[in-house]
Amino acid sequence: MATPPLAGASMPPGAFSGTQAQAAREVNTASLCRIGQETVQDIVFRTMEIFQLLRNMQLPNGVTYHTGTYQDRLGKLQEHLRQLSILFRKLRLVYDKCNENCAGLDPIPIEQLIPYVEEDGSKHDDRGAASQLRFASEERREIMEVNKKLKQKNQQLKQIMDQLRNLIWDINAMLAMRN
Repeated sequence: MATPPLAGASMPPGAFSGTQAQAAREVNTASLCRIGQETVQDIVFRTMEIFQLLRNMQLPNGVTYHTGTYQDRLGKLQEHLRQLSILFRKLRLVYDKCNENCAGLDPIPIEQLIPYVEEDGSKHDDRGAASQLRFASEERREIMEVNKKLKQKNQQLKQIMDQLRNLIWDINAMLAMRN
């Protein structure tokens, strides 16, 4: 098994960095979306940390407070806010790059994205629409019948439960009278 050569051994020094720069420029939209998602997650995490810091800070209400602790917490808060603004700028760049990549794309109608089987090699014609309408009305009628049967069964179950409840009530009453 041979070891791969080092970057400087077989290639000129500028060739490797040029390849990396070209690969960095050719980032696809899917990876940009992943980067954007990670950035949003970082923004949420930083925001939660900011609220945690603010919750732990005391209000300046005349109580003696250690200036060192205050300065430390204030510094942390300012650092989090600075990083948050950087993340928002990064998210804006990713958003703009995604829009730039998708600007030349023609929007595809949703109807073309849904696969369907064509009948007799013709696209949506009147016969296909009529058969679909007939199928939909039959399906609706079947659903209505099933709902009607289901309501009848539910009514029967309710009657049985009421009868059982009355029977248990009577049994408990007789047992109470016996004692």
